[in-house]
Amino acid sequence: MDFSSIVSEDKIRRAIKDGEFDNLPGKGKPLKLEDLSSIPESLRIAYKVMKNAGMLEESEIRKELMSIEDLLRACEDEEQKVILTKKLNEKLLRLNDVMKKRNTSNSAVFKDYQMKIHNKF
Repeated sequence: MDFSSIVSEDKIRRAIKDGEFDNLPGKGKPLKLEDLSSIPESLRIAYKVMKNAGMLEESEIRKELMSIEDLLRACEDEEQKVILTKKLNEKLLRLNDVMKKRNTSNSAVFKDYQMKIHNKF
C-alpha cells in the first residue's frame, strides 16, 4: 500500500470508531443499482454522462410518442382514442419543454445529427 492509501484507511477507521457514519441517510438500505447490461461496455460511460445531463429523456419521450401513435392508428374505440390523443399531446408538450430547456432547434440539420446519435445506440 502506498502512503495515501494508508492515510485514507486510517481516517476511515477513525470516522467509523467516532460514529460519523452512524446517521447517514440510506444507512442499512440496499443501493439502487442501474442495470447497464444491455449497453455495450465501451458506451456505458457516455450513456451515464448523457443520462446525467438529461439528454436521454428526449429519446425516452420519443419512444413513448411512437408507441402512442401506433396505438392510435390501431385503435377503433372512440373513448380510447380520446385518452390516447390526450396522452400524445401531453408527451408532445413534455418533449417541447425538454427541447426548450436545452435550447436546441428543430432544424433539419439538428434532426439529422440526432438520428445519427440515436442509431449509434
